Amino acid sequence: MSSTQTDIQQPVGKNYPRLVADIGGTNARFALETAPQQIEKAQVLPCKDYDTIVDAAKAYLEQAGGAEVRHAAFAIANPILGDWVQMTNHHWAFSIETTRQALGLDTLILLNDFTAQALAVTQTSSKDLMQVGGHKPIEFAPKAVIGPGTGLGVSGLVHSPAGWVALAGEGGHSSFPPFDDMEVLIWQYAKNKYGHVSAERFLSGAGLSLIYEALAKRDKLKNYRLKPSEITEKALSGTSPLCRQTLDIFCAMLGTVASNLALTLGARGGVYLCGGIIPRVLEYFKTSPFRSRFENKGRFEAYLAAIPVYVVLSEFPGITGAAAALDNHLKNV
Repeated sequence: MSSTQTDIQQPVGKNYPRLVADIGGTNARFALETAPQQIEKAQVLPCKDYDTIVDAAKAYLEQAGGAEVRHAAFAIANPILGDWVQMTNHHWAFSIETTRQALGLDTLILLNDFTAQALAVTQTSSKDLMQVGGHKPIEFAPKAVIGPGTGLGVSGLVHSPAGWVALAGEGGHSSFPPFDDMEVLIWQYAKNKYGHVSAERFLSGAGLSLIYEALAKRDKLKNYRLKPSEITEKALSGTSPLCRQTLDIFCAMLGTVASNLALTLGARGGVYLCGGIIPRVLEYFKTSPFRSRFENKGRFEAYLAAIPVYVVLSEFPGITGAAAALDNHLKNV
């Protein structure tokens, strides 16, 4: 697991509560871990309402009753490459050490949000997973974690003698591979508009709108801009065939990217779909083009057909993963 942390130079206790957070480009989700994997007082704060991450954390702690915490872990939608963090999908920028001091903490660790999502998978119960195709996972085989939301998070889990190791990467920014003529048309529209076309360019909330925009422009429609929520509502209600086509293409594209990740990792332990988009269209997703595209890999069709895909339904998996990362860190201090 890749993470960056700061600690004061003295023995660090493992007392509770601990502050844990999952910070995306739109919302910051905070909670208190009051005992091992006992998450309480979870709240969602809009990032735009706060000038800094310190302001958001202090506001949460005040709302949570002024709890005094010594240790914290923040999962964040960003690569963590050192002390300075400049968020990709929001304007917050900060020093980890300065933030630790400003919050009066002994320990503050930061990790990529999808590293946290991956760690959370190892502690997610079966009741919080919806399987979409495939067979049983192979024990201790690698697992893939991918999630379209504000952006596209990508991670994985590899087993070692010490337990599961979460991979930190930025796979959402890898180049998107169009599958058929329709996707080439959409890809070309995005390329003309943005230059490099990443997987995240399509597999995100903004990506859903971009797919619709490309199709609407092709059809010479005047109203070519719709919000993601409008697209899904019209698609599921049957009031817009173009919105339904947009959602179908989105799910097919997700199938392509998820299967590429599964092949790259050898993820016979399963593919886990996180993020905020898929849980909103669960019933549709079960019969969407996702699974057929996921398996459409020529000679490796049978290999992929056996791999189970799970939609993660737990409310705050990033927080659970951050708590696990913090516990691992404190055990080694």
